Amino acid sequence: MAGKHDKKKPHHQEEHRRSFTELGTGESDGLAPVLPLDLSKIKTVDDLVRGLSATAFAGRRTGEAADVLESMVRDPDCAVVLTISGAMTIAKMGLVVCDMVERGMVHAVIATGALMTHGFVEGSGMTHFKHDPSMDDTVLYEKGYNRVYDTLELEKNLDDAQLIVEKALEQIPVDAVLSSRLLHNELGRQLSKQGKGRGILRSCYEKGVSVYVPAFTDSELGLDIALHNRKRRRDGKPVRAFDAFDDLEHYTDWCRAQKRLAIFTIGGGVPRNWAQQVGPYVDLMAKRIGEDTSLLRFHYGVRICPEPVHWGGLSGCTYSEGVSWGKFVPPEEGGKFCEVLEDATVAWPLVVKAVLERLEKKPGPKKAFAAGAQK
Repeated sequence: MAGKHDKKKPHHQEEHRRSFTELGTGESDGLAPVLPLDLSKIKTVDDLVRGLSATAFAGRRTGEAADVLESMVRDPDCAVVLTISGAMTIAKMGLVVCDMVERGMVHAVIATGALMTHGFVEGSGMTHFKHDPSMDDTVLYEKGYNRVYDTLELEKNLDDAQLIVEKALEQIPVDAVLSSRLLHNELGRQLSKQGKGRGILRSCYEKGVSVYVPAFTDSELGLDIALHNRKRRRDGKPVRAFDAFDDLEHYTDWCRAQKRLAIFTIGGGVPRNWAQQVGPYVDLMAKRIGEDTSLLRFHYGVRICPEPVHWGGLSGCTYSEGVSWGKFVPPEEGGKFCEVLEDATVAWPLVVKAVLERLEKKPGPKKAFAAGAQK
């Protein structure tokens, strides 16, 4: 029997002592090595993005995002939803959206109203300008220069855009119930008729891609419709009806017609959540009103947004959190997702251009998804 002064090594120390003859080599556990970015071997954007995927931090996530985007684009049964928030069109990312739409990478677009307004201004041939820091905001107001961080939207642009909106409304029957999808489709048709240049609404119209703006009244285009109705009311005419639920039901029916769904998100906010809530909505149809519905979740997802999850905002909401709501297929069931905590004006063009270069070398299959907007 051991004496009371005998000391034994604590059990936990014995249990966790590692054998130096059994240390892992990395490869022994199937780990992928990180590799230096060798710029001497970079010839294309795709080379750069593939090189970044073997590095770390936002560089690695950017490379992985391109891989997930390529997967959703090459899946012949997958329809892709693009959601955008933030000032991406006034930041001159609009043609990136056009590229995605025109190349068949995106089949529905959900955005903020402001984003579509600035994009409509650009698509109509008008110009945005860099902000000169020597001009303070009071001077900008007096000159009709509306500042968005470091870029200016001219009040004259918005006034001229309103004239095109009025022409578009003339083409929609007075008794028709308006929705953001219907209005943006008609604006796209107007731009297509003009044929002056590329723009999001024109590209979407010509490719049959629906554009939804859930918070439509939160935009200059929304105010244009409000002013149009105030004028009609003043003149003793019936106002134009607007039904936001028409967008919801049209989008839901479109999603239910697809075999698989993917989401590519810039930022977060209302567009992202509105797009994702289709899964819970369909689930509630069965649970609360007894409709015969099947489970509807996104199989692929890419999010580019600088907001981290610990801020607690919707823009930082992770895909794993979305799994708990029934919005996403979990990775263990085949879900494939990537989240890039980076400024979208940096990462987004790199990801899309890299995948476009891959598609040029090896074109993707013809998609077998249900159509969106009708011309």
